Amino acid sequence: MDATERFAAEVAAPAGKMRLDVAAFCVAAHAHPGLDVDRECGRLDALANRCPTPTFDGMRAYLFETLGFRGNTRDYGDPENSFLDSVLERRVGIPISLAIVVMEVGRRIGAPVHGVGMPGHFLVMDAAREGVWCDPFHGGALYDVDGCRRLFSRVHGNARGFSRALLAPTDPHAIVVRMLANLESGRLASDPMALGWMCELHLSLPDLAVDQRERISTTRRAVRARWN
Repeated sequence: MDATERFAAEVAAPAGKMRLDVAAFCVAAHAHPGLDVDRECGRLDALANRCPTPTFDGMRAYLFETLGFRGNTRDYGDPENSFLDSVLERRVGIPISLAIVVMEVGRRIGAPVHGVGMPGHFLVMDAAREGVWCDPFHGGALYDVDGCRRLFSRVHGNARGFSRALLAPTDPHAIVVRMLANLESGRLASDPMALGWMCELHLSLPDLAVDQRERISTTRRAVRARWN
């Protein structure tokens, strides 16, 4: 099964059974031909096995203080920030890719973590703790609701439109949609071949809105016309 087929099979699974790490590495395999998805998943296994304290706070200290995972503030738009293998290698990324590292290490150590798709800045939260959110991009900083509101205001220029509802857990399928949307609006999308595989993966996701599916299909047709 190639990376495209494996991605489609993974995202077809119900939210509770979908492997976010597998889906993310399958995306990366399109940019990095020959990437071994199972071997990369093994790197996450190794991270989890080396985590000294199998709790959310222990993992947070391990990933951000000991290993130094952080946001790429020098070159936020670098496409490599979105590819999970590169994030593991370089220990830098964007909020959503760093969040996936936290979620997947947390799953492995028995400390479940929810992704939180706050518009403009992805966060995570300890599934066992209410009212506290973690910012993987800023060194694992912890926020309460007011802290999240201030972050939202910095990202958007003001806090208009902010509500606690924006801090609810995001399901894995929506996380993958956001990953692909980031790539489709980034530098790599200027390459027609790359944009083609992004659209192909995006269209394999279940339950896309009709207008979204039509927009992506139109883009894919335009890309194919350029190839012919």
